[in-house]
Amino acid sequence: MGASARPVKVLLAVVLAAGSAGPHLGAGPAAGKVGRRPLAAVRQWQGTWWRGAVFYEIFVRSFADSNGDGIGDLRGLTAKLDYLNDGDPATTRDLGVGAIWLMPIFASPSYHGYDVTDYEAINPQYGTLDDFTTLCTEAHGRGIRVILDLVVNHSGSEHPWFVDSASSPSSPHRDYYVWSPIDPGWKQPWGGSTPSWHAGPHGGYYYGIFWSGMPDLNFRSAAVRSEVKRLAALWLARGADGFRLDAARYLVETGAGNGQQDTPETRAYWKELSAYIRTIRPDAMLVGESWADTGVIASYYGSSAVVAGGDGLPMCFDFPLADEIVHGVNAASGSAIAAKLAEVARRYPPGATDAPFLTNHDQVRVATQVARAAGRLRSAAAILLTLPGSPFMYYGEEVGLENGATSGDESKRSPMPWDASSGGGFTTGSPWFPFSAGRASANVATQIDDPSSLLARYRALIGVRNASPALTSGSLEVLASSQGGSAILAFVRTSPTERVLVVHNLGDGTTGAGPFTIAASGFDRLFGDPGVTNPSGNSSGWTLQMWPRATGIWRIH
Repeated sequence: MGASARPVKVLLAVVLAAGSAGPHLGAGPAAGKVGRRPLAAVRQWQGTWWRGAVFYEIFVRSFADSNGDGIGDLRGLTAKLDYLNDGDPATTRDLGVGAIWLMPIFASPSYHGYDVTDYEAINPQYGTLDDFTTLCTEAHGRGIRVILDLVVNHSGSEHPWFVDSASSPSSPHRDYYVWSPIDPGWKQPWGGSTPSWHAGPHGGYYYGIFWSGMPDLNFRSAAVRSEVKRLAALWLARGADGFRLDAARYLVETGAGNGQQDTPETRAYWKELSAYIRTIRPDAMLVGESWADTGVIASYYGSSAVVAGGDGLPMCFDFPLADEIVHGVNAASGSAIAAKLAEVARRYPPGATDAPFLTNHDQVRVATQVARAAGRLRSAAAILLTLPGSPFMYYGEEVGLENGATSGDESKRSPMPWDASSGGGFTTGSPWFPFSAGRASANVATQIDDPSSLLARYRALIGVRNASPALTSGSLEVLASSQGGSAILAFVRTSPTERVLVVHNLGDGTTGAGPFTIAASGFDRLFGDPGVTNPSGNSSGWTLQMWPRATGIWRIH
């Protein structure tokens, strides 16, 4: 989510429709019939572009400033698209990402944008609708898709809907929000004493799970459900290719405590929205913010019996796996990562698309969590970019951007360090927030032509991934290794046309890996750090040697 004004949450969110999603919240006839229609009549996702693509999360305010006011904007981002993907597979100076996720760009009074006051307008600090159109045109011309942060669990308290809703119990927008004549006394479901209900400016109490400045929209209202669909269709027509769904676990509350999260009614609406999006733009994508354990996340995909990959949301962020990756590279152990991958495979519906990542805008940056240790950053990058699903990178991660100096969320979203100058290549003015420490080396200009840099590693791994059917869309089988112990994380990725062996040494010492039982006549090296030998042996057992924090990737014959 991202509002510094609200409390830090143990749980953030996304909701995905369960196979037995319960009541449909009064959903329209089309949504209510989806589960009973024959397979051939149900519109499927046509998301070949997003399954396996590398996404890049951008806080527009901190990415690139085009006019010197110290605030990043859409024109600045457009000017940097060639860095992300220049559209030419023959070049090697771009990252090669396939899509960008823009944190909120709608009108809002805050720096973070999660308290929207106009869902149809661009934040004027970021530019105009014409600037957005140009961004989408230029991005699409380079093969980059654009997804937007859709913040519809709540609006800002200054949104005209809420202003009208709060004015009178008989106002036209009263049921756009959740009101009570008395204070029900609920507290936020993730613990603590912060209330979920707030006194209205003209009487009554309204529900706002995060804080009083973000009143929750009422998804029991048919008008609200229709408005969200209309807004989604509007932005898809304007050039967006999909949406990241903020705070999706909390749409419909049924009572205090756990009744405020993961309700069947919440899942039912996401199923309804997914069915609608598949009808109007089946090639669009939705990814849910579901900060929960693996079992809860799995339930939001829904059932794959009728819709391939799940009839709920088609993709969910994998918060538990992210935690295990960061912990594993710090602990020099791949055991918990392997166990989490096995749990994901066991719990997610067949064909579900995972969304792995390292950290995002609500978390301490990975470079800070691993104390800027170069080997750990290299391991984290290699693990992320060899996993199944659609990996998400957070801007600056590829150069080792750290957190800023404060404890607030702004320090997780500091300006992008393009170079080491006073303006950092980000602005010709004064940046809206100070740069993070370590910018002398953690910047694009310093690393872009250095083949040993973290940026070069990201570029190379993304290039290998994009060229490999097995790495982009293949299944995963974790391999056991008696040599190297828990420091070795190894797996085989398999697609109909290719098998690939991936081996990571998360330890700080040289070690052997294997023996691995793989039916193979040989291996073609796709990527290998110094000190990684090619597998030797036979199908009864292949072994290899690996230097500290090294990765090897081979196509299997």
